[in-house]
Order: sequence, then C-alpha cells, then structure tokens
Amino acid sequence: MSDESLCVLVTGATGFIGSRLVRALDDDGHRVKAMTRHPDDYAGPGEPVEGDVSDPGTLAEPMTDVDVAVYLVHSLDDNDFERKDADAARDFGLAAAAAGVRQIVYMGGLGKDDEELSPHLRSRREVERLLGSSGVPVTVLRAAIVVGAGGISWEMTRQLVKNLPAMVVPRWADTRTQPIAIDDVIRYLAGVVGVEKTFGEVYEIGGADRLTYVELLQQAAEVINSRRVPIVTVPVLTPRLSSYWIRLVTNVDSTTASNLIDSMSTEVVQTDYSIQDIVPGEPLAYREAVERAIAEEKSG
Repeated sequence: MSDESLCVLVTGATGFIGSRLVRALDDDGHRVKAMTRHPDDYAGPGEPVEGDVSDPGTLAEPMTDVDVAVYLVHSLDDNDFERKDADAARDFGLAAAAAGVRQIVYMGGLGKDDEELSPHLRSRREVERLLGSSGVPVTVLRAAIVVGAGGISWEMTRQLVKNLPAMVVPRWADTRTQPIAIDDVIRYLAGVVGVEKTFGEVYEIGGADRLTYVELLQQAAEVINSRRVPIVTVPVLTPRLSSYWIRLVTNVDSTTASNLIDSMSTEVVQTDYSIQDIVPGEPLAYREAVERAIAEEKSG
C-alpha cells in the first residue's frame, strides 16, 4: 500500500463492501469521502458526501480534491441493469477526469474473456472499459462470490441451506467457482489504492478453494447446520425458474437472483496470481470465510 495519505472517494459507502472499505481506509489514515444519496443518515467513518452515479450532475462536488475514486455500484436489481450500469460508468469516468482524479478502483467479475459471458459478467467488463474511457487509469479487481454477512450471494447460500432440508439444483451447479472472504476483498481493495504500478491493470482475486456450487452449498450446510444437505442435480432448471424458487425460500428478490444465477454456468476461477506481488498474504479458505460470516451475523 502507498504510504501517502490520500483523499479517497468510496461510492456505495453504505453497502456490503463499501461500508467495510471506508472503515479500512480510514484506519489506514486516508481522508475518506463516503458517497451516498442520503448523507444526513450516514453514521459510518469518513466524511459523508452526497452523490448519485445515476445523476451525473451530482458528481462534481464529491469528486473535489479526490485522488482515488473507488467504484462499487451496480444495478442487478433492475431488468435494465446493463444500460444503466454503462451510463453510470461513463458519466463517473467523465466526472473523475474533470476533477483530476488519479486512479479509479473497480470490483469486476472473474471469467475468461474468450468465453460467452452472461449479461451480468459482460456488463462488468463493459463497466471496466467505460470507467477508463475518459482517460483516468482504472485498477480492476475481478472476483467471484464474496462471502460475508450481508452479501447477496452469501445470503442466497445461507438462507437456502438453512431453510431447505434438501435441494434440487440444475446441472450447471457442477460448475466451479472460487469464493473469496470479504476480509480478503477489503485487504486487496485497500492494498491497491494509490499504488501507481497498479494503474491501468487488471487483477484476479480469489479465496483458497475452488469448489463447484454443489460443494459450496454442502460446506456451508456443514458449518450452519452441522450436517450435509441432500442435493439432487437435474438436467433442466432455467435461471428464471431457479430465481422464482430462490425467491420462495429466501428474501433475495427474483430479478437480482436471476441475474446472478445467469452467470453460474460460467466457470469463474482465478488463473492469475499477480495480485499477491502487490498485496502479499494467503487468502482464507471457504470454510473459514463461512465461519466468520456466521460469527459476524450472530454478533450483530
């Protein structure tokens, strides 16, 4: 990490990743601007600033004096998320360039560029490109499922294994993924802020384990329920049907679930480990990430 104290703008500052990152950057001695649509309600560390990535007219003021802007916003709960996320990324990049921001940091999604990506992952790639289209160098961290209390993917997993005595899953549940603990995500994000050698670079980040979605569910069940959950794989179960099923047994809305499930037929595993040259340290195993998420939920 850069030893220099920086002014860092964090979008999505009240969200799952943003709220933790604001705290970590503040602890590191940076001046942090926590961007939110409702600054009067903000109670976390840093300086609350009003801004909305979907309204470009609100971006100039929070960008003032900012060295690094961290972009953690997406619209998966909207059927038109690809267009909305593209427009927001383009406008954010323009505002950052106009304000003289030195670096944008973005959380993207794993997946090989030569594969046919889902709309969700394709959108993440487009956002990477558009954020930098006005000339500000972008540092991209690409991840798969992030495991931590309050995360959408984790909540889907937790509530499914907690609420169902058995599961019927599609054949693509045998696809591999590489879940990563929220603690490691924050460590990597904070670790690239202001580091010039990362400007314009793309890094893959992942946890210690590569698991199929079936194995992911089974390990979570063992931690949460102290037992395995019977899982039957069937050849046909569309993302839309799967999302309705998830909506019935979890509180995750069907639009978000459908957009996430759409990506699960694509293998998302880490193939490049150069991030460890920038931010040393071994990532947590999936089981430990689950244990930490459960402990955090119990502690409130």
